[in-house]
Amino acid sequence: MRIFMADDGKLLFFWRAVIFVALGIALQFALRPLAAWVFAHFHLAPGLSPAIVALVEAQTFVIAFVPTVLFALYEHRSFGSYGLPLAKAFSAQTWEGLAVGVFMAAAVAIGMIALGGMQVHGLALTGNALLVFALAWIGTNILVGLAEEMWFRGYFLRALWRSIGFWPASIVIALLFAALHYFLKPKENIWDVITLIAFSLLCTYSVLKTGTLWFAVGLHAAFDFMQLFVIGTPNGTQVPVGRLLNATFDGPAWLTGGVLGTEASWLMYPVFVLAFLYVALRYRGQRLAEP
Repeated sequence: MRIFMADDGKLLFFWRAVIFVALGIALQFALRPLAAWVFAHFHLAPGLSPAIVALVEAQTFVIAFVPTVLFALYEHRSFGSYGLPLAKAFSAQTWEGLAVGVFMAAAVAIGMIALGGMQVHGLALTGNALLVFALAWIGTNILVGLAEEMWFRGYFLRALWRSIGFWPASIVIALLFAALHYFLKPKENIWDVITLIAFSLLCTYSVLKTGTLWFAVGLHAAFDFMQLFVIGTPNGTQVPVGRLLNATFDGPAWLTGGVLGTEASWLMYPVFVLAFLYVALRYRGQRLAEP
């Protein structure tokens, strides 16, 4: 039984991490009929729109939330103790994460413009449409940040951390995060995979240094908002519906990311270095002692 149970008579943290993922996958399959009904009932057109992204991320939120609650009950801990204490939802860490996410995507866009890879021809939206889509993408990307951070770097990170250590757990999660995108997003390539691994490691590192997920939630929400709404970059051959800028990307793929957009641009890599340095220096001397 020592392979499964610890000295306190409870499941080893490795198996808790495995069960967490298994429960999430089972829930995802269970939610498919409901998602299909919503898709058909509201006549949602296929594409990269706020409605479609929100529908997908709502499922991710459920498959992360339910197992986390179950393990909180099992471990006699609060839900917030796994990185999302409600009292810190609007803390400085969240706003810092938002600012870093905006900076990262904006820096890449400015670099592409300066090097001739991105051409801005004005606004793609005006009037009420601009307001509606701005609010829709804000809400959608907040959901993206909450759902994906809770799923990949909430309870799952902490259970693996206590099982195999922080950096091994971070690497495993980064590889899973990249693999999920690689197999589900059309035309993925190694450059986007590098970005996805770096993004996941940055988010887990922020958990280590800040003690919560709120920096990562803000970072994730702002990073995607900037790419999908503000820049309107392609994402896996799809162009976002309801984007702010009327922009074209006519430069070489190493600069623009090609059909994968800014995530696959080589300009992302120095920006990630700066983001890691910011977190390391900003939270110098701080470290979450107990996951």
